[in-house]
Formats: sequence, structure tokens, C-alpha cells
Amino acid sequence: QVQLVESGGGSVQSGGSLRLSCAASGDTRGISAMAWYRQAPGKERELVAIWFNGNGRINYADSVKGRFTISRDNTKNTLYLQMNNLKPEDTAVYYCNAPYFTREFWGQGTQVTVSS
Repeated sequence: QVQLVESGGGSVQSGGSLRLSCAASGDTRGISAMAWYRQAPGKERELVAIWFNGNGRINYADSVKGRFTISRDNTKNTLYLQMNNLKPEDTAVYYCNAPYFTREFWGQGTQVTVSS
């Protein structure tokens, strides 16, 4: 089992910045990657950024490239998402995700609201 707890969401104006955190606990050795997803009202959940444990590859959604940065502190089992130059279309609930063998775990989500 893996537990994921997000924090760091909030409300900012367009052009502002936020940093999200995701603290992982439990059997983290079984996690193959860690990712951030988001879901805006009336839309499907979409991948924002993912960090693969095996080869260290990082992928970003085209919509956030150059503005968002995923990072991690392995000593704290914590994943981060630095979000700069935020836009109103970034408004969504952001979720931390961890694939674990044939399963996957999700955090509870944290709301990010960007006003114009």
C-alpha cells in the first residue's frame, strides 16, 4: 500500500506561481513512477507531468512545458510541481499519482485556482 498526500494548492492571479507537494508513504519501493494529473470542471483528468523511476525520464504535457517543473526529494519521498506563469486555464484539482506494480494510487487532490 502507498499513501499520497498533496499540499500547496491555492488561489493566485494570472502570471503567479505555486508549488505543489506530494508526500508518499508506505511501500514506496514498489512505485515505478510518480506523476501529477489535473482535472478541470467538466473535463477529463489529464496528465501534467511524470517522472519515471527506472530511467529518470520526465515528460510534460505540451500545455505546461516551459512553465511547470517536476522534481523530487528522495530523502523525503516527496514529489513537487513548481508552477510558474500560471494561466486561468490551469485552474483544476491537481492529483498526485503513483503506479505500483499492477495498481496505482492517487492522492486526495489539491485545488488550484488562477484568476485573470
